[in-house]
Amino acid sequence: MAVKSFADNPQIQKHRWWILVAVCLFTFMSTLDASIVNIALPVISKDLAIPMNQAEWVVSIYLIVICALLLLFGKLGDTRGKIRIFKIGSVLFTGGSLLCGFRLGLGFLLVTRAIQAVGAAMTMATNSGIITEVFPFNERGRALGMIGSFVALGSIAGPGVGGLILAHLSWGYIFWINVPIGVVAFLIGQRILPRDMTISRQPIDRPGAALFALMMVTIFVGVFVGQEIGFMRPVILGLFVVAAVTTVVFVRLELRVAHPILALHLFENKRFAVSILCAFLIFVANFFFNVVAPFYLENARNMPANYAGYALMTFPIVQVVVAPIAGSISDKIGPEILTFVGLILISISQVGYMLANLATPLWVFMFFVGLVGFGNGVFMAPNNSIVMSAVPLKDLGVAGGVNALAREMGMIVGISVATTVLFAAMGHYAGHKVTAYLPAHPEVFIAGMHVAFMVSLAICLVASVITGWRVFHRTTSIKG
Repeated sequence: MAVKSFADNPQIQKHRWWILVAVCLFTFMSTLDASIVNIALPVISKDLAIPMNQAEWVVSIYLIVICALLLLFGKLGDTRGKIRIFKIGSVLFTGGSLLCGFRLGLGFLLVTRAIQAVGAAMTMATNSGIITEVFPFNERGRALGMIGSFVALGSIAGPGVGGLILAHLSWGYIFWINVPIGVVAFLIGQRILPRDMTISRQPIDRPGAALFALMMVTIFVGVFVGQEIGFMRPVILGLFVVAAVTTVVFVRLELRVAHPILALHLFENKRFAVSILCAFLIFVANFFFNVVAPFYLENARNMPANYAGYALMTFPIVQVVVAPIAGSISDKIGPEILTFVGLILISISQVGYMLANLATPLWVFMFFVGLVGFGNGVFMAPNNSIVMSAVPLKDLGVAGGVNALAREMGMIVGISVATTVLFAAMGHYAGHKVTAYLPAHPEVFIAGMHVAFMVSLAICLVASVITGWRVFHRTTSIKG
């Protein structure tokens, strides 16, 4: 009898946890590399003799390339094979990581960083789709929870891991650390990853892919450069106008073509649309924490950087433990109620941050850091399960790409909005423009921090209300 899916193949099921290991390793590395470089920027700036604003493009170009290409590679995964795209991406990411570590100037670093980002986008766009196909329905939540754990660990662990590397080695090693891990993961994948079975061979919407890439590039170049030179400069306003026009043209095109790069009809499924929106909002809120918490611990509380890093690691460690458990529970009772519980816990943690001040005991602050990790662990795995279960097999790549895009855009928007809100609030309190921490006036920072977390709480409450409505509607429809 012919095997119709990976879940029906006993040989693949025998190796399914090793497949998860290979996928999770690249998931961890690709998300880690979005955050690990931040702590090395001063060192890179000094070593390459470039100003700090140029060095920051080492981070920006990685995020921009990933966002520009996620949908394309998600669609290529559906049409050419998710495992094939994942394998090519793993090679590009590992090779790009090797090249990034060589000290051959900013231009070379930016090109190799873009190569690394192309590989990261290929693995990010296909990882959830591969796991959804490989794991049977009753284990899918647990497996997707593991991916969520490694996304969280990679997103948050960057500063801590980067600090440990820079304490003993040159900045090139923050990239070279990926090479042996990437080689091991690739060898595991070569041995146990099966051949693709679900391939649609539809034509690729190249105009749509190009328009989407242009839209992402103009939006985020405008945001990153605008933060540095001001958003009212003509060049920045011009970029935003191009982005707006491109968005309108892109949507009109996608509604007309037979095989769009972004299947907008997927958003007609309320479960899918609500889950993507909530994932985006929670990543925005999480990166408010990433921006503000280091200032609070290191500058306002005068903690050494390594101890601050240990305190902040409470978040990903708790999430890594909780997410697979939450995924297993969602396999048994369904994911909707768990997503709502997770969002409520995340919202409570924002209240804790909002009330923190210089006299708050450190253990109390760390309790709320752990609580947000717990809430994220309870929310992310079931939410990923809803996203990937809400679409047909032929659209798993696109769904995975959209899910990853929501995560990456949430990260960029969170960093940008948190920075803007924090310094605007500090400036309002101080009575003059503020663009950095004021060492002589920690109370100014605390006032700005409270406003920032008030905004973050509002974002979490929006996600909670939307999800609560979904749970209530689903419960009443079942009873009816």
